[in-house]
Amino acid sequence: MRQPVKWQRSFRYAYEGVKYALSTQRNMKFHFTLAFLALVLALLFGLSKTDVLFILLAVTLVIVTELINTAIEKSVDLAMPDIHPLAKIAKDVAAAAVLVTAAFAVVTGMVVFYDPIDRLLRTGRAMEGHALTAGAVWILLSLVILTVIVIQTRFTEKGTWVKPSLLSAVAFAVATLIAYRIEDTLASLLGFFLAIVLSLVLYDKRRRSFASQLLGALIGSLITLLCFYLYTIF
Repeated sequence: MRQPVKWQRSFRYAYEGVKYALSTQRNMKFHFTLAFLALVLALLFGLSKTDVLFILLAVTLVIVTELINTAIEKSVDLAMPDIHPLAKIAKDVAAAAVLVTAAFAVVTGMVVFYDPIDRLLRTGRAMEGHALTAGAVWILLSLVILTVIVIQTRFTEKGTWVKPSLLSAVAFAVATLIAYRIEDTLASLLGFFLAIVLSLVLYDKRRRSFASQLLGALIGSLITLLCFYLYTIF
């Protein structure tokens, strides 16, 4: 049987490494999902070539450092299976490298996407035809809560669906409300930032999976946007 050439083996081994990290490391799944969303938003907003390059740089740095972190963790576990202070230091430093690159990616995303999001929010505010009352807000939040409860109880009984997070749905519904009611775009983005922090806290405590947090966020935001659209029409 003909053996694959050296460069083919290298690509195969590299692919197996990425596949292993993606299938076993939950942080890698989280980074890949966010990278996919960032690239989709870059396509939808029609970002410039320079902005796209910054997004690709940030995504690449995060994924590369996460791969290196995984390799260091497995090497330390192999060399020192027992608990040791130096082994902890090695893992902590590797995790710190991932944190630094993730912070760079967050800052890059905030800078790159600020202007497109600002234009989107201004366009949405200009389309408003009626003032949103306090009663309408509570009705909207009730709709979000009821929708999540129905999905959790009616469509996830057999375990084939991901249960959406109720807290994430409410948090992103409130953040979307703030974005459409406040003229300051920075304050609107801070509302979404707080909603994301809440989702990350729930994810870190393993209360809900990342898919559950993401589904809840989408439900909260989409229902709010739909209600805004119908409210301005009628």
